[in-house]
Formats: sequence, C-alpha cells, structure tokens
Amino acid sequence: MSTRYPFTAVVGMDDLRLALLLNAVSPAVGGVLVRGEKGTAKSTAVRALAELLPEVPVVAGCRFSCDPASPDPGCPDGPHGNAPGTSRPARMVELPVGASEDRLVGALDIEKALAEGVKAFEPGLLAAAHRGILYVDEVNLLSDHLIDHLLDAAAMGASHVEREGVSVRHAARFLLVGTMNPEEGELRPQLLDRFGLTVEVAASRDPEQRVEVVRRRLAFEDDPSAFAARWTGEETALRERIVAARELLPQVKLGDAVLLQIAATCAAFEVDGMRADIVMARTATALAAWAGRTEVTSEDVRQAALLALPHRRRRSPFDAPGLDEDKLDETLEQFKGDEEDPEPDGPGDDGPGGGGGVPPQGEGPDGPAPESAEAPESAPAPQASGAGAGAGERAAVKAGEPFRTKVLSVPGLGEGAAGRRSRARTEHGRTTGSTRPRGALTKLHLAATVRAAAPHQRARGRSGPGLVVRGDDLRQATREGREGNLVLFAVDASGSMAARQRMSAVKGAVLSLLLDAYQRRDKVGLVTFRGRDAEVALPPTSSVDAAAARLEKLPTGGRTPLSAGLLKAHDVLRIERLRDPARRPLLVVVTDGRATGGGADPVALAARAARLHAAEGTASVVVDCETGPVRLGLAGALARELGGTAVTLDELRADSIAGLVRDVQAAGQTTRRAA
Repeated sequence: MSTRYPFTAVVGMDDLRLALLLNAVSPAVGGVLVRGEKGTAKSTAVRALAELLPEVPVVAGCRFSCDPASPDPGCPDGPHGNAPGTSRPARMVELPVGASEDRLVGALDIEKALAEGVKAFEPGLLAAAHRGILYVDEVNLLSDHLIDHLLDAAAMGASHVEREGVSVRHAARFLLVGTMNPEEGELRPQLLDRFGLTVEVAASRDPEQRVEVVRRRLAFEDDPSAFAARWTGEETALRERIVAARELLPQVKLGDAVLLQIAATCAAFEVDGMRADIVMARTATALAAWAGRTEVTSEDVRQAALLALPHRRRRSPFDAPGLDEDKLDETLEQFKGDEEDPEPDGPGDDGPGGGGGVPPQGEGPDGPAPESAEAPESAPAPQASGAGAGAGERAAVKAGEPFRTKVLSVPGLGEGAAGRRSRARTEHGRTTGSTRPRGALTKLHLAATVRAAAPHQRARGRSGPGLVVRGDDLRQATREGREGNLVLFAVDASGSMAARQRMSAVKGAVLSLLLDAYQRRDKVGLVTFRGRDAEVALPPTSSVDAAAARLEKLPTGGRTPLSAGLLKAHDVLRIERLRDPARRPLLVVVTDGRATGGGADPVALAARAARLHAAEGTASVVVDCETGPVRLGLAGALARELGGTAVTLDELRADSIAGLVRDVQAAGQTTRRAA
C-alpha cells in the first residue's frame, strides 16, 4: 500500500486544513469544495485527511458498511440481526471524472433479474463511500447525470437504483470533498450549494515558504516511509484531538444570541434558502468543539461565515466568490447583544483561523515553517496584441447589461458530451428506439427484449410463468437528449466597431451568449480580429468566466481583417475536431460585416474564408452589429457565404424572435442539400 503525504506536513493553507478538520469533527457540516489554481496541493491535503479519521465499526461481511449498533433495515445484504461487528479504517473513495453511472451507483444483473427474479446487485462507489469520504477531483468537469446522482444521495443519505421495475436502495452518507480549478469552468448552482464549506487556495508568493514546500516534497519522494515516520507524533496528536472534539461536540451549546447572529448574517448577504443558516450553525459548533469549548462565540460565527457563505453569494458565473468582511463585522456587532465571549475551558484555542483553528504549522521534525504569505495579487491584464495596437487603438469599454438570449443550436443529431444545447444520442433522455447492445448493457429496452425472446419460448422448453431470456435477446434502449457544443466566438474589434455605446452593446450581447453557454454546459473559445491580423484571445475551454474576463479587457481600433478572423476560427475548429471529434461546433461571428484589411480584395478574401466553414458543415450565426438608418447588409451576405443565418443585436433577445433556432436549422439543412 502506498504511503500518503502526512496532513501535518502540508505547508500553509490554514483555511483548507481547518475546513477539512471541521468536517472530520462534524461530518454533518456537509463537505468541502476546494477552489484553486493547479499545483497547489489540493488533492494531497484531501487524501491525507483520510489517515486522520477514526476507525469505523461495521457489520462483518456487509458490503454496505452497516453500523453494528444500528444496521440499516433495508440493507441489500441484510437483515443482519445479531451479526458480529468489526472495525476498519475510514475509506476515501475517489470518483473519476469519466466514471460511468453504473460505477457510481452500482449495477443490476438485468438478465438474472428478468429470468430468475433475483436482485443481483454489484455495489458502486456511493456504497463504498458510506460513512467515509467521497472525493471528486475536478468536480466541475463531472457529467450532469453523475452530478444528479450525487445531489440525490447527498440530500437523502441513500442511493436508489431503478432498472425496469427492479429497485435497490442502500444507505449512502458520506463526506463530500471536491477540488476544482475555476479556469476550467464553474459548478452548477445546485451542486455548489451542496458543499457545506468552500476555501480558495493559491500558491504562496513568499520565496521562503515555497522553498519549504519543495524541500518537504523532495524528501517525501526520496523516501516516503521515512518522511511519514518523522511526522508520526504530529499525526497521532492531531488524530487524538479529532476524537476529543467529536466527543465534546454533543455538549456544545448554541445560544439564542449566536443563532440570531447567524440568521442576521445570512439575511444580510442575501443567500438563497435556509441551508446556509444550518451549515453556519453546524460549523460554528464544530469550531467550538475543535477549540475545546462548550460555548459558541461570535468569533466562531465569523469564521463559519467566511467558510460557509462565499460560494453561496454568487448570482452569476461571472461573479467572484467572496464576502465583504467589513459588512460581516458590522452585522455581527449589530446583533451581538450583551453576551461576552466565555473563557475557553479547554486547550487548543491558539491556532490560526479563529475559533481554535489548526495546530501551529510545522512544529515537527523540520522545525517551524515560514509564515503564510499574503494572498497573491491579481495577475496583470494581458497586453494588447501587436496586431492593430498603436495608432487608432481605443481603451476597452465595459459590457452592457446581459440579457436572456434565444437558443442557438447545431442542426442534426450528435453524439457529443452531455449538455443542454443541441439534440444528441445520449445515455439519458427520452427513449426513441432499441438496438443490440455494443458491450455492457446499460439501459434495457424491456418491450424490445420481450419481443426478441417471445418467439423462442417453446424451443427453449419454457414450462412456467417466467420468461426464458438469453443474452442475445437483450436490447439496449436508444435515447435522445441534449449535448453541449463548442461555441466559438469570432468578435470584430476593429475601428468600425469602436463607438463606445455600440461596443458596449456588442460586449453585452456576447456576455449574454456566454452566460447561455455556461447554462448549457458548452465549451467556449474567443477569436478577435482588428488591425492587420486575428488572434486567439481564449483557446476553447469550459471556463466561460475566463472568456468574459478577456472580453471585458478587449480594446478596439484599426482596420477590419475579416478574412483573418474567419481563417483563425477555422484553424481553431480544425484542431478541436482532432482533440474532441464528438463535440460539434457552433461558430458565432460578431461583426458589422465590413472587410477593410487583409489583402488587395478583402471582401473576396472574407467570402472565400467563409466558404471554408460552409464546406465543412460548420453551423454558424452572424450577429449583425451594423447600426444607423442606412444599412449595407454586409453581415447578411457573410451569413449566406457561411451557410448560416444572420441576426441583429435586437433580434438576439429571447423575447424578440421566435424562429431563430428554426432559421439556424433550416440554414443547416439547406447547406447539406446544396453539398
């Protein structure tokens, strides 16, 4: 068995370590979401936590980890009666991003269930994680249908497997821990709210602390066992403190004054629902127990708010999570009442983070670690490209107010990643037919299976009421749902678009389309063109907020190299087809249609570039930004060359046109017939 990096050897990251420890003390807190850039030891800290958890008493031989003191009466391996108990280490189960539904929830043997009426059930990862940790690395990249199962299990504490009338239920209560890099996309709000606490982590900019991180990591890689042995004392002490805090937790009192502070804080920050109040109360109680106290203080409430509320404050994917700490302090002071913080009645209140915090960092075999560095400053804005920079360039303007857009979809039936934009063959959705299974059967088409088996019953010697079913009779249900697409924006940033009100409206429209792409689980990319050339401002990514940030800083000016923009978009789509051939693209060109740069005949060059997209069947929409009483109709002509459709900024609004999707699909069908 491989040796894990010790939890107490992690340098810095006080908030992350505190959030994990509070969940170890009180699993009812609801788990932790760890947000941060790559390479910040998020996964290392989470995996190290499992070694600190106390052993779990279980019924011997139960695959679902029933507690001998109160076994689950509905356990598929039960009833247990007076079955002997044993104990095992707490599990940390990892859910891979590409896991199947059967791997997560378990699988039923459909053939045996139909032929013999036997519930042959193979438990999945939810069963393995019961009474332990379920860890999802890159949780923001998890497929929608897996997220739905996680939501159900987290809400009900149980997992239900339903397959064509055959039902299995088992307990699934676990500590949900997820890590994510916000640059790769955000979480759905429903799952975001399921995490009790959230922390932001970033690599320290303090050279001494970075040196200590490297020194410890190299020592661990050279000899993992020897390195772990050097931290045994600190690990044991921390494990004992967790056990002591768990025992003290039922004695902690949550007074009315503290409850009023919690309710007032949640109301002041306008969080949705009541889950935030409950999580804050549980977190503050765990903080008091962790500090060895039986009374919750205002400082516990403050620390709980900093951990439980930031991710619940987001109103759109472009809002940065966080709290106004001055407003938090004012609210707590206003509703503090006459209580005074009691003196601590136990050890352990000297750590960072308020309410007790974590043990002093690094007081182990390597001596004290450097103090945590301050949060790094935001990265500087990318410099303007040399293309078109200089004379005539204008400063970036802010985007207009976003609005709800009409749905733009790709015509035809795809087979790409699950999403909410275009029609596709998927594992989930409405049943449209049946086929012979290719590989393992996942979705049984019962009627088709019965029809396939019925003619052979006499030859198979059927004598009873049961249907004799063989493997060749099984039929897989084919289903139609929705897929996510690659939405590539090609935005004209030339001088003809540079009027402040006009560019603000254009950016507002693109921002609205980005918001729509976030909701429909698309990948997005951004190509801009101005001056003499085009550039990829953002390669295709799942992070729509990264695209919004690049859009906000986009300057304008110079000529309009429309052909260069279309050719650059063509190169991006060509590369993405090689990387992810199943994800179909949608090209959105935002321009007034003018072509004033890129060669001797820029209009003809732009038309040739557009026909390249049309020849490959790329679905496209041209957002016509031309304004004024006299319109040249150039954007419409470009749309015809692309084989797509044109729509004005006003028509893009959801309440302005009813037939945009129909127009896009009709244009796509016309292109295919012409080809």
